[in-house]
Amino acid sequence: MARNTTTAFGILLVTWSLTTTGCFWGFTTGGPSLGILSVPIPVSPYFQEQKEDEYWEHERYDRVPILGPTTSGGPPVALDPPCDDEVIRALEKVHPVESGVPLLWERNRNKVRIVRHKIADYVDPPRVYPLIGPAQQHHAHYKCTVYYEDVRRVGWPVPHTLRDEEAEEVVYIDHNHLHMVGNVDTGVNAKF
Repeated sequence: MARNTTTAFGILLVTWSLTTTGCFWGFTTGGPSLGILSVPIPVSPYFQEQKEDEYWEHERYDRVPILGPTTSGGPPVALDPPCDDEVIRALEKVHPVESGVPLLWERNRNKVRIVRHKIADYVDPPRVYPLIGPAQQHHAHYKCTVYYEDVRRVGWPVPHTLRDEEAEEVVYIDHNHLHMVGNVDTGVNAKF
């Protein structure tokens, strides 16, 4: 009796596993199934935005471009100065503004003005970089001064607003890129 029950239970278990895992499509009407993996997992918007910001910074500011050889007839000039987005992101890494709790405590930066000064612009002598070949590194250093109005609103226990209209922060940003050296074959005119 126990053997018949064990055999019947085994057959029932095999039949159930074949029809619910998607391994045997004959018994299922909806096609293959991912089982528990088909249940969506909620992701917090905070983590989603954090990952998007990391990708944005990697795509825009963390890569080192490789440009063509420097032209003769004058010193090489650096690429564009840092944009407003890059300066504010660098400022947020150094001095973040906590958003606070609405109607209890908030802090904002208003009337933002950015002044950029090029501190240095120079080119290193040629050297061989792994996976790139012979190249020169071009350095450009910028001092970015951010002037803004710092507004702090406190809503409890006594509602009041604190304003610092002459707040300023300084951020230093380095722009580095490479210039190829010598007779460079970029592969543009390659014949196949």
